[in-house]
Amino acid sequence: MVGQVRAAGVDKDLDDMLVQIQRDLFALGSRLADPAERIAGRVTKIALGPEDVVRLEGWIDTCEEELQPLRRFILPGGTPAAAALHLARTVCRRAERRMVALAVLEVEFLAYMNRLSDLLFVMARVVNRRAGVAEAEW
Repeated sequence: MVGQVRAAGVDKDLDDMLVQIQRDLFALGSRLADPAERIAGRVTKIALGPEDVVRLEGWIDTCEEELQPLRRFILPGGTPAAAALHLARTVCRRAERRMVALAVLEVEFLAYMNRLSDLLFVMARVVNRRAGVAEAEW
């Protein structure tokens, strides 16, 4: 889904974030696929820790600086990139729920997915704001 957002076109600052998110998700998937930690210790690109959650929180704060506070719920949509971000957010939430159901014990993984879904929502709002597309309130 993140690749679809990038293909729909976003500003460079958001695209840079999305590239890092794609890398993080590959690392997360690798760790979930190999819970026995048989992955070679020298493969550091699959590390995902608390600092990655902090990075997401920083990006959320940066994006929120551009936005008016929400007073109502909004309906997903807007530009193709924003709509794709909203869809990516729902997929992220589903993955988070499945990780909980599977009893994934790595707190950083669950925290990362939780913060990622919030970031994707805020990014969708930013994309629409920058494009001059009003949010549809519910």
